[in-house]
Amino acid sequence: MKESPQKDKSLFYRWFLNNQLTVILLNIFLVFLIVFLFSKIKFVFTPINQILGITMPPVILALILYYLINPLINVLEDKFHVKRVISIAFVFIIITALLIWGVMSLIPFVQNQVDSLVKNWPQYWDSLNKSLQDLFKDPKLHVFKSRLAEANAKFSANFEKSIDHILPQTFNNIGSALSVVTNVIVILLTAPFILFFMLKDDKRFKKSVVRFVPTRLRPSAEDMLSEMSQSLSSYITGQLTVAFWVAVMFFVGYLIIGQRYALILGIAAGILNLIPYVGSTLALIPSLVIAAFVAPAMVIKVLIVFIVEQTIETRVISPIIVGNKMQMHPVTTILVLLVSAGMFGLIGMIAGIPIFAILKIICTRIFNWFKRNSTWYDEQDIKELQEPKEDKNIKK
Repeated sequence: MKESPQKDKSLFYRWFLNNQLTVILLNIFLVFLIVFLFSKIKFVFTPINQILGITMPPVILALILYYLINPLINVLEDKFHVKRVISIAFVFIIITALLIWGVMSLIPFVQNQVDSLVKNWPQYWDSLNKSLQDLFKDPKLHVFKSRLAEANAKFSANFEKSIDHILPQTFNNIGSALSVVTNVIVILLTAPFILFFMLKDDKRFKKSVVRFVPTRLRPSAEDMLSEMSQSLSSYITGQLTVAFWVAVMFFVGYLIIGQRYALILGIAAGILNLIPYVGSTLALIPSLVIAAFVAPAMVIKVLIVFIVEQTIETRVISPIIVGNKMQMHPVTTILVLLVSAGMFGLIGMIAGIPIFAILKIICTRIFNWFKRNSTWYDEQDIKELQEPKEDKNIKK
């Protein structure tokens, strides 16, 4: 009786060349080797980093505006049969008019509130410290009082040290300040042109990108680009819409209770709300400090406004506008925020979730491809990959 072909193979073939674990370890080794080699020639990528640093800010701004404006352009083109270029020009004119109105009417008022807040902030902070010290006069709270005094002393010392360090360099860094202002102006002037061509060539863009992909992979690449675009669109439009209504709710709530600087505090709450989970809470801190200076009853009123706003936001606005379109578990979101904030600061907290969502789509598709082409998974696992597509088709 003949032995099977597998037994005829050598030990080297069976335990090395035809061993799945060995192949996986070799692939991991190759990945780390490539990363190591790239780290040794990173000077080659310095010009690329500089180019990206110059070009990406206006592109990102244009991309955000694209996802906000494109649905309106599509409605004007599809339902009202207005030519796309005319629709874009019409929307640009409206946005320009709104910006001019905002600059002429809102900015002076906001500037006055900001100047007043900056001028009075030390007084508010000292008043809060005094109130806390009075609160901790009880001997039982002596430990907390000493710790509070120590923390306040460290904060004051670090603040004074920072001011002493910054002020002498202010006049030495005029060139840097002018450079920053120039970059901002260039971004604001360049972004509208990029946005115009993004809106104008909307339907050609995907075809232009997919054209560089091998023919048999083009359908999958188109689906992936559409999924990434849909995910980004949902996140950007949802977050900005929720942030707008958060700002409105805080502004109206503060006006009702008579809180000072209602407009600037409402705008700050809307901007900080772009940071998921913690944004609104961060915006509450300056409001509580100002309220503590006014009266203890105002602190309670501010907290009531915060509770009402959070209830409306979490129960009504966010489920309707955002829902669970990102399909991310809250624990995953918090971990992404912690990592992105630790690595890239505030920008990382804002951009971490959409970047993670894009990476998740890419990794999921690669893993699904591996499932379909690997012998490690049975037919039931492969069938589960096809069920979501069928559900989508049924819904359509």
